[in-house]
Amino acid sequence: MTNWFHDQASGLRLMQKMNRVQVIAVTGGKGGVGKTNITLNMASAMAAQGKRVLVLDADLGLANVDVLLGIRVRRNLSHVLRGECTLDEVMVEGPQGIRIIPATSGNQSMTELSPLEHVSLIRAFSEMQTPIDVLLVDTAAGISDMVLSFSRASQEVLVVVCDEPTSITDAYALIKLLSREHGVFRFKIVANMVRTQREGMELFAKLTRVTDKFLDASLELVACIPFDGNLRLAVRRQALVVNQYPKSPSAIAIRALAAKALNWPTPHRAEGHLQFFVERLLRNPAMNQQGVRSE
Repeated sequence: MTNWFHDQASGLRLMQKMNRVQVIAVTGGKGGVGKTNITLNMASAMAAQGKRVLVLDADLGLANVDVLLGIRVRRNLSHVLRGECTLDEVMVEGPQGIRIIPATSGNQSMTELSPLEHVSLIRAFSEMQTPIDVLLVDTAAGISDMVLSFSRASQEVLVVVCDEPTSITDAYALIKLLSREHGVFRFKIVANMVRTQREGMELFAKLTRVTDKFLDASLELVACIPFDGNLRLAVRRQALVVNQYPKSPSAIAIRALAAKALNWPTPHRAEGHLQFFVERLLRNPAMNQQGVRSE
C-alpha cells in the first residue's frame, strides 16, 4: 500500500470519540470451503439476537452474497468508487434485517484497485451513516492484496477450512502471509463440513502441526460445522439454513458460533493493522448519536 493509505489510517487514529463495533473477516484461502454461507448464517443468527449486522461482500470481482440470498441489486461497490452513490445508498436488506453491501461480479478492474481507489474506499466508509453493531467481511478466495488488506483491517480473522489437502494448504498459506508480512498473529479457525466433532478437532490438529512448527501465530478452534444436507437444500432455495431449517445440525452449530463471536472482546481502539473501516466505526461521533453502543 502507498503512504496515502497509511496516512489516511493514521489520521483517523487521531479521532477521540470511540464506539465499539465488532469487525470480523471471514476468509479461507481457497474457494468452495463455505465461507460465504457461514458469513450470512452468522449474520442472520446475530441479527436474531438483536444486533445490527452489516455484511460486506469483499469478493470485489466475483460477488455472490446477493445471489445466495436471491436479492436483486441495482448498485454496488463499483458505483460507490465511481462517486455515483454512497455506501448507505447501495446497502440492501437481507434476512432478519441484516444489511448487505454488494460487490460486483465479472469485473476484473474491481480486483485491481489503484492506490487512489483504495483511498476512495476509505473515504466511503468514513462517510457511512448507518449504525451497526457487527461488521462481517466476506473476503474473496485466495491470497490477493485485497484479501490481505481486508483481513488485516479486521479485529478478528475467521479462517474456514475443510478436511481437504488443498484447503489446509491454502489456509496455511494465508495464515503464513498474514503473520509473517502483515502483523496478524491471531486466527480463529472454523472446521467446516466435518462428519463429527472429533473429525473437526483432527482437522484443526493437522493445521496447527504445521503452523506451530513454522509460524509465530496463535490458532483457536472456535467451531466445528457438520456436513448437513439441509444446508445444501437451503442454498438451493436461496435461503439460510439457520432460518429455513433451524433445528438442523449445521444451523445449531452456526448459531453457537455466532453467540460465541458476540462475546469476543472488541478493542477500545483500532490497533495494528490498516483498519480503515474499523477506525471509522470505532470513532465516528455521529454514529454514537444514533445509538451505537459505547462504553
